[in-house]
Amino acid sequence: MSCGAALETRDVDGTTRRACTACSFVHWGNYSVGVGALVMRAGKLLLVRRAQEPGKGRWTNPGGYIEQQELIHDTIQREVLEETGVEAVVTKIVALRDLPRSIHNLYIAFDMEYVGGEPIPDGVEVDAAGFYSLEEMASMNVADFTRWLIDVAIHAESAGLVVDENPIVPMAGYGLYRVPDDRTDRK
Repeated sequence: MSCGAALETRDVDGTTRRACTACSFVHWGNYSVGVGALVMRAGKLLLVRRAQEPGKGRWTNPGGYIEQQELIHDTIQREVLEETGVEAVVTKIVALRDLPRSIHNLYIAFDMEYVGGEPIPDGVEVDAAGFYSLEEMASMNVADFTRWLIDVAIHAESAGLVVDENPIVPMAGYGLYRVPDDRTDRK
């Protein structure tokens, strides 16, 4: 995959992996990173109805997969806007799902502040979008994982992880998140 030589299966650090027969390339695995938005407006949560598999016909929170050169907070803001026409900004990370399978999936859920726009489905990935109360969701076909995320968002007692706007060491191009602290001189 790197130099063009054949790969072989061999033990690398105690795990069977594909590795190059001619250079030092090792295929470490297949991974994907998904992101999801929890956007509240007037006590209601933004949901979309999936128009494609997986989960076609189920209501979920807006989200998607990160792009190679995209910071995760940019990804989720883009996904919400693309799927619903709603503008929202990241306030904190509230949940993380680790799902190791043939493609190891990591999913990061963001609490987001509603900025503007009315929910309009993109007509491709989602065929319906809107803000819904818990009472309205009770009769909707809401995906199990989304139900869990809603519970997390509603019952979170901590501030979650927030963007470190002023790290002690500047690191251009990094997306840094931290537990908030009480040092007011950093703000």
